[in-house]
Amino acid sequence: MNFNKTYAAGIVLLSAVIFSAYQKAALPGKSGDPVFDNLDPSVKPGDNFFLYANGGWIKRNPIPNAYSSWGIGNVVGEDIRERLRQINEGALKANAAKGTTTQKIGDFYYSGLDTISIEKEGTNPIKTQLDMIDRAQDMKGILAASANLSQYGVRSIIGARVGQDEKNSVKMMLQLGQAGLGLPNRDYYFKTDARTTRVRTDYQTNHLPTMLRLSGRDADRAAKGAESVYKIEKFLADSTRKLEDLRDPYRNYNKMTVAKLNKLTPAINWNDLFREMGYKPVDTVIVGQPEYYRAVNKALTTFSIDDWKAYLRWKTVSAYASYLNKAFEDESFRFSGKVLAGRKEQLPRIKRVTDTENQLMGELLGQLFVKEYFPQASKVRYNQMVEAMRQSYREHIAKLDWMSPATKQKALAKLNAIHPKVGYPDKWKDFSTLEIDRVSYAGNVMRARHWAYLNNINKLGKPVDHTEWGMTPQTYNASYSPSNNEITLPAAQFMIPGIKDADVDDAVAYGYAAASTIGHEITHGFDDQGRQFDAKGNLKSWWSKLDSAKFTQRAQMLVNQFNGYVVLDSLHINGKATLGENIADLGGIVLGIDAFKKTKQYKEGRKINGLTPMQRFFLGYALGWLGHTRDEALANQILTDVHSPGFLRVNGPFTDVPEFYTAFNIKKGDKMWLDPDKRVRIW
Repeated sequence: MNFNKTYAAGIVLLSAVIFSAYQKAALPGKSGDPVFDNLDPSVKPGDNFFLYANGGWIKRNPIPNAYSSWGIGNVVGEDIRERLRQINEGALKANAAKGTTTQKIGDFYYSGLDTISIEKEGTNPIKTQLDMIDRAQDMKGILAASANLSQYGVRSIIGARVGQDEKNSVKMMLQLGQAGLGLPNRDYYFKTDARTTRVRTDYQTNHLPTMLRLSGRDADRAAKGAESVYKIEKFLADSTRKLEDLRDPYRNYNKMTVAKLNKLTPAINWNDLFREMGYKPVDTVIVGQPEYYRAVNKALTTFSIDDWKAYLRWKTVSAYASYLNKAFEDESFRFSGKVLAGRKEQLPRIKRVTDTENQLMGELLGQLFVKEYFPQASKVRYNQMVEAMRQSYREHIAKLDWMSPATKQKALAKLNAIHPKVGYPDKWKDFSTLEIDRVSYAGNVMRARHWAYLNNINKLGKPVDHTEWGMTPQTYNASYSPSNNEITLPAAQFMIPGIKDADVDDAVAYGYAAASTIGHEITHGFDDQGRQFDAKGNLKSWWSKLDSAKFTQRAQMLVNQFNGYVVLDSLHINGKATLGENIADLGGIVLGIDAFKKTKQYKEGRKINGLTPMQRFFLGYALGWLGHTRDEALANQILTDVHSPGFLRVNGPFTDVPEFYTAFNIKKGDKMWLDPDKRVRIW
């Protein structure tokens, strides 16, 4: 397509105007020290270490209206967005050949900023899908429509994907999990506290009918359709597992033949449905939650065709609302952004488009990102840090007084087998079949989602690709895969905005990166879930019964500790649901301490800005959780997330660590004091 210089100039001007929104909060501050500048000296370290470490920054940086929280992740995110903006602007001007990475990046960006065309399109980008739903005459037609929609990112009653067989990690299997809900999880349909009730009421009486009306239904039909949608979702929610119950890998592993699955759900012919979904013929599937699919079967015979048409229409417009006209986008934000997360206003459009592009085409952007922003020296530093943490873990396992020699040997074998992916992939995904143009923003999103869907289903029956990354290099996050027994550590996760990696002292780096990220992810291989997988990534018992019992006893102490934390109103931390993350936090800290003790900086003991090396280590860890959150988002997190809020990911595990008490002279009577016999020690 020819490059429209006049319109592109308008987009570039728009980008320049919005550029000011990219200016990040100061981090670090005047001294250039990423931990000293954040301190709040008015808070005693022993009363609330999180606020002592981060309170100065929090006071200077209120949550912007467009965000539900604001902290280190957001500041890194703003830095990354600005770098991606520069990549996008360059691609926009390049007039690159069709099919090239630069053409796809530039054209996607262009289509997202072309609000004139987006407004003119209205619901046309999803008209084919809506018409297909309207044509359904029976339940076979409803299931066929659901199967088709799933290929374009519309998640309805069937939660299917291809993934590794947890008991045979070399095989890629078709797997079914619970799906179908519009609210964040089952608790939103049943909890009766005032906060959750307000969300549920808005959803039923405001959000659902508004979205259906925007899709083309008159007010009466939209209201009736909203009732149908909610009835179906609540029915399914009643047979949906709770957050903590999804963390039991054995209970959520139910392998069965397709013939048995057909008997479980006689209203569904799975052979036909899988074919409609584009899967190769299969004879066996893994079903995570059989009771959910029994409920789906009953729902198909309980609710009317018109009920299901309303439900699928809602799922379709909900999945694409953010990429349609302003009315759709505004209502989607009003509920998801304001009601659920407490945000006051939307992000500028340029940021929303960049975020969407990053989600859908992240590795295309990532190839350009790492060339500019992640030097080889950083990759070397963090690979070395991985090995330092691995060695620390070896030493900890060897010294354990509660684990038998036989189990220790197997634990060491698993630890040694963990494969680290650091910085960026050695092999990039092939996006050559993805077509991107300047005609339709929603159309580009639809094709990108379909590309991702095909990328997943085509793995069925093929060998596991251990070179593939599940995150992009510019992602501020990290992960552990139990089936691959590997950790993924993207380049962005190591970034501290405003300071070069080479200028970050080891004390801060070992707290910020080694403890809170590398050690955390390695420990996931040995948390309450990860420990149930062996060195090859198979769900298999490799612990002695006595060792397992001792581990469970220690883990229960951590459950009890976190159950006791009241976060908001009457909302407590769910110690069982957050156990894996809490174990990994504590493990990362204790491993990081001993790895740091081997460094030159620790041994020399020199203070920087009046802070000892060990104090800087703890402050570096706290820096990883710097930030604050709106109450609405915090309530949502407590109900839906297996991670504790950031302030408790600092204050919680620190109370279990002896070196913390020594470093900051914590005494009995201080608020964070925990008697030694109540301190949890697992690793």
